[in-house]
Amino acid sequence: MDYRKKFAVERGEKPRLSKIDASYTGKHESHEKALPEIQAHVESMDKLQYLLYADGNKSLLVVLQALDAAGKDGVIRHLFSGMNPQGTSVFGFKQPSRDEAAHDFLWRAHLRTPGKGEVVVFNRSYYEDVLVVRVHKLVPESVWSKRYDLINDFEQMLSQNGTTILKFYLHISPEEQLARFKQRLDDPSRHWKISESDYSERELWPQYVEAYEDAMAATSSKQAPWYVIPSNHKWFRNLAISQIVSDTINEMGLKLPPARVDIAEIRRKYHAAAAEGKPGEGHRAKKNAKVG
Repeated sequence: MDYRKKFAVERGEKPRLSKIDASYTGKHESHEKALPEIQAHVESMDKLQYLLYADGNKSLLVVLQALDAAGKDGVIRHLFSGMNPQGTSVFGFKQPSRDEAAHDFLWRAHLRTPGKGEVVVFNRSYYEDVLVVRVHKLVPESVWSKRYDLINDFEQMLSQNGTTILKFYLHISPEEQLARFKQRLDDPSRHWKISESDYSERELWPQYVEAYEDAMAATSSKQAPWYVIPSNHKWFRNLAISQIVSDTINEMGLKLPPARVDIAEIRRKYHAAAAEGKPGEGHRAKKNAKVG
């Protein structure tokens, strides 16, 4: 199944998250049965990232958005940690610093977008400025509602500069979120993740859902599509995202660049060096022969 077609949000079409099954797993019955496919996609992502880096003409931006405990960190750890750090980076969007808040809302995002040949993952993103600010009424509707067009222009600009954009909403149910909160409470190694806002934000679930639905409808496009990924089952979440990322990079038309040197000449030098043995041995041998 092509999960790009299955989970894509059509431009202007408001997804109804309450009607999307967060526990969907398709034909896959279990993690064990899906694992070979997940591993194949992750290995493909690693190889394609090498090709993307070598090609040096295009880039990939992955945006992860979700309500608390949906698994953004898990996606990064399981799917992107295998990529070469030399061409991959992750940026987490937290509350803006004083310097960031002094600029337009897209400023800090633009600083972190990928350069040619790079993969960048946003853990949350500039979309917080049409989500959190809306739900908490940090700015009036007359301000945040205009940001949809600014985001579309921003993403179009990135696309025209060679950046492919994939945006994922990790869709979990309220019941699954509460179950994950319990896991954090029961596991001391996860206590550091717990915050008071987990529960205060949970009370605003309906408002967040509406904000997400409006944002996706207004900003999903051919060059920067939104995907609603059923994420109650972490393994299926990883399966769907890894397939979408792998298939997308594979269709970017990437090529290894031509050699920048005369390979025949380099091959001749290699064989000459190999014949002489260790560095300096040839020179010492000639010197000793003269002495003798």
